[in-house]
Amino acid sequence: MDKPLRSTVTLLTEGTYPHSLGGVSVWCDQLVEGMPDVDFRVVAITGSGQEPLAWKLPANVHDVRSLPLWGPVPQGRAPKGKHRRAFLAMYEQFLLSLLDPQEEPRFPTALYAMAGHARRGSLAAALRSEAAVRLLADVWRRPNIAASAARPTLHDALTATELLEHALRPLAAVLREGGVSHAVSGGLAALPGLVAKRWHGTPLLLTEHGVYLRERYLGYRTGPYSWPVKALLLGFFRLLAEEIYTRADLVTPGNRYNRRWEEHGGTPPERIRTVYNGVDPSAFPPAGPEPRLPTLTWAGRVDPIKDLETLIRAFALVRHEVPEARLRLFGGTPRGGEAYRERCEALATELGVADAVVFEGRVPDIRDAYAAGSVVMLSSISEGFPFTLIEAMSCARPTVSTDVGGVREAVGDTGLVVPPREPKAMAAAALELLRDPARRLAMGEAARLRVIEQFTLRQTIDAFRAIYGDLTAEPAAGLRAAEPAFQYEAIAGGRR
Repeated sequence: MDKPLRSTVTLLTEGTYPHSLGGVSVWCDQLVEGMPDVDFRVVAITGSGQEPLAWKLPANVHDVRSLPLWGPVPQGRAPKGKHRRAFLAMYEQFLLSLLDPQEEPRFPTALYAMAGHARRGSLAAALRSEAAVRLLADVWRRPNIAASAARPTLHDALTATELLEHALRPLAAVLREGGVSHAVSGGLAALPGLVAKRWHGTPLLLTEHGVYLRERYLGYRTGPYSWPVKALLLGFFRLLAEEIYTRADLVTPGNRYNRRWEEHGGTPPERIRTVYNGVDPSAFPPAGPEPRLPTLTWAGRVDPIKDLETLIRAFALVRHEVPEARLRLFGGTPRGGEAYRERCEALATELGVADAVVFEGRVPDIRDAYAAGSVVMLSSISEGFPFTLIEAMSCARPTVSTDVGGVREAVGDTGLVVPPREPKAMAAAALELLRDPARRLAMGEAARLRVIEQFTLRQTIDAFRAIYGDLTAEPAAGLRAAEPAFQYEAIAGGRR
C-alpha cells in the first residue's frame, strides 16, 4: 500500500514534460524542482507511449503515467442491446452539440457520459463501430447542419470518427482522489482533471502558457482534412475549452493576453490569477562580448508555429543591407517536423542566403545560443510568455520579437516588437539594432534589469506554492458528484 503523501499535485501534460525538452517542459521541471516538499504525480499525454523520459526526475515525482493518443486501439467491447441504442442516442447528442449551435448546452452531459464508457473500456470500440460512423454521416446530411452544404463523404465520417476516438482516449485515465489536478495546458491534457472534478470534487487548476484553442485554429487551417472534418474537430476543441474554463477552480494564465481568451470562454474574473514565467538570473548571467560578425540568433523547436519562414525572409532583407550578416537557428526538430525544416532550408536556398543560415540543432547549453548572437529573434505566430525571450533578456541580449501572446508584457521597452508574419517589419527592426551598438548594449542591460525586477523563478514558485495551499484548504468549486451510474434510458430519451 502506498504511503500517504504530504500534499499531492497531479500534473496533466500533453506532448511536453517529462518526455520532451524546452518551453513548457522547462516550466514543469522548475516547478517540481522548486517544491521538494510537495509530492507530484504526472499523467502525460504522448504520441505512441514509447517516448523515453527526457528529464531526470527528482525524488518528489512519485509516478509518471503515459497516455498514448496514437498507440494501439484500446481493447474493449462495444455496448450491446439497449446499452448500444442508448450509447448511439448519447453520441448523437454529442455530435449535434459540435455541429448545431442550439445543441451546444448538451456537450458536458454527453462528454461525461462518454467518460463512463471510456472507464469501462467500451468507448473506443463503440466509436469505431459501423453504426457510429454511419450516425455521423447521417447527422452531417441534416438540412440544419451547416456542413451538409459541403456534402461530407463516408470517408470524411471515417476520418472524423478516428480523430475523435484518439482525442477522447484521455477520458479513460483514473486519477487518485485527493490533492490537486494541475493541467499545464488546456485541451486534451485537462480531460482527466475534468472527470476527477466531476466525480470526486478534486480541485482543478489550469495553467495556460499558449492559448490551446487558438493554436488548434491555426493548425487546422492548413491541416490535410476536408472542411466538414475540420468544423467537427474545432467544434469539439472550442466546447472543451469552454468546459475547462468554466469548471476550473482557478486559471493561471502566463500573461494578460491569455486572460482575455479565458474570460471570453467562461472563466469568472475572480477565478483568474496571472502568474508570469520566471528564470533564475544567476543561471542566465550577461552573455559577454558579441560575435565578430553581425549575427541574428533564434532558439526553440523547429515547428510551423515558430514561423521560421518569416524569419528567413526577414534575414534575406537584412543580408541585402549587411552582406556579412549571419542567422543561426538553435533547436531540435521534433518527430514529424522534418518536412517543415526541409521547407525552411529550401526557402533559404531560394532566397540566396543558404550559405549564411545555419540550423545548429539542439545546443547542450541554451546560454550559448544567446551568446552567439548580436540580437536574439523570436518570430512565432503564437506564444504564451516565452522562456527563450526572458532567458535572452536575462543574458542581456537585445531582442526583436513578434507581437503575440505575452511578448509585449515581457519585453516592455527593452526590446523591439513587430507584427507577426511581416518580414519587412522584422528586418527593419533587426537592422535598426545591428546598426547601433550603443543602443544594443543599453537595451540588453535594461532587459536584464527587467527580468530581475519582475520575472524571477522564485516569484513563480512562491505563487504556485500559495495556490496549491489555497486549493487544498477549501472545497472545490462547482459540481461534485460520485461517478454516475449512467441512466441509459434518460440519455436515450426513452428509446429502446
